[in-house]
Amino acid sequence: MMLTIKHAVEALVFASPRPLTLPEIVKAIRDAAVESEDPAVQQFGETGEGDVIAALEELKAEYSQQGRAFQLAEQVNGWAMTTVKEAGDWVRQLYPEAKPTRLSGPALETLAIIAYRQPVTRADIEAVRGVAADGMMQVLLDRSLVKIVGRADVPGRPLLYETTEYFLQHFGLRTTNELPNVDELRRVPLPKPESPPEAEKAAETATDESAAGELQAESAEVQPDDAAPAPEV
Repeated sequence: MMLTIKHAVEALVFASPRPLTLPEIVKAIRDAAVESEDPAVQQFGETGEGDVIAALEELKAEYSQQGRAFQLAEQVNGWAMTTVKEAGDWVRQLYPEAKPTRLSGPALETLAIIAYRQPVTRADIEAVRGVAADGMMQVLLDRSLVKIVGRADVPGRPLLYETTEYFLQHFGLRTTNELPNVDELRRVPLPKPESPPEAEKAAETATDESAAGELQAESAEVQPDDAAPAPEV
């Protein structure tokens, strides 16, 4: 078999247990060229990112045209081979312990508000939904779909929330700019939260600080790979 750059790229992505970035693929190909005694491998010592991108796109098109049960996908943290959505029912039989849990309608609404308008405070979310968001926020934090990223520069300094890298991975996005109708929905004016009385503001700050403390403690004990099972949406 005459080896090509496409073979090298395909072998690397197939063999990797995690997504690979362009620099990682280029480095692996160049390092192999230095260490190998095979002239067919050595010829790729000057491989660049442009060569790898061309090979990835060619492979991606080939898999799609052939109607394979797997695909080459660019995720937020690199390129990976994944099964197509239509094969999900079969693949799930191999991992019964990882059965996904469904997010409720209110949880999905809350997640959508955060995804499209991040960073947002809990008060911002409640102003849009018209109901308290404490329970839904905790669900999303527990599922590692949202995270605390700081405090808003407003009275009371409430916590700000954003979606996580795991959110992007789960929904097959590279960035939140790939969300459906993102430009249009980001321009829609949203209701503004009313300024709460001082007593309520103090209680909200205390609740937010407690949530931040719990999240920090949990992050110290749980590694990213231990994220909760993917929610089914």
